[in-house]
Amino acid sequence: MKRILIADDHEAVRSGLRAVLERRADWEVVAEVTDGGRAVAAAIESHPHVAILDFSMPRMTGVEAARRIKDYPLQTEVLIFTVHNSGLIAQQAFEAGARAFLVKSDANKLLLAAVEALLLHRPFCTTSCVTEFGRGSGGSGERHHELTAREQLVVKLVAEGYSNKGISAILDLSVKTTEAHRAAAMRKLEVNSTAGLVRYAVRTGLVEA
Repeated sequence: MKRILIADDHEAVRSGLRAVLERRADWEVVAEVTDGGRAVAAAIESHPHVAILDFSMPRMTGVEAARRIKDYPLQTEVLIFTVHNSGLIAQQAFEAGARAFLVKSDANKLLLAAVEALLLHRPFCTTSCVTEFGRGSGGSGERHHELTAREQLVVKLVAEGYSNKGISAILDLSVKTTEAHRAAAMRKLEVNSTAGLVRYAVRTGLVEA
């Protein structure tokens, strides 16, 4: 049996993915989780062949979860699943170790093909993202790419309403280090308020509006 992990914070999405995937008699969904941290833990525990990770999950993006999964000696292939047809997100996904990128609107027709490709250790990308990949997002997208992975995660958590102390607890950092990451992100993004960070996070898909 080929083992598959699904990470998405929407129950309807997880149910829909499971229904499509389990059309294959030799595929089994071994774990369903709602955020990136749980996705990493579930991958370590269940050793899935494929992990399908939503990009915009609470506390940790799918890209950051992919990066952490790839830090372990697992044979798990990662698919980043998103509503955003963004070359920038695709680029970040592949740089983090994911081998597939799929836009949710393409799931009905392409999900099985994407998972089949991953089971053969082959890359897969939503057709329309090939052009977007080379183009990037321009403007704020280029600034997004300038942020480090940790700075992006701090911005995401700020947008989700966490305080510096709360972010420090989640990321196991000192408050001083969290403040430094937050200040660096604000400087790079040329914003001077929490509201500016929130607008940026929504605009770039780090959090859902």
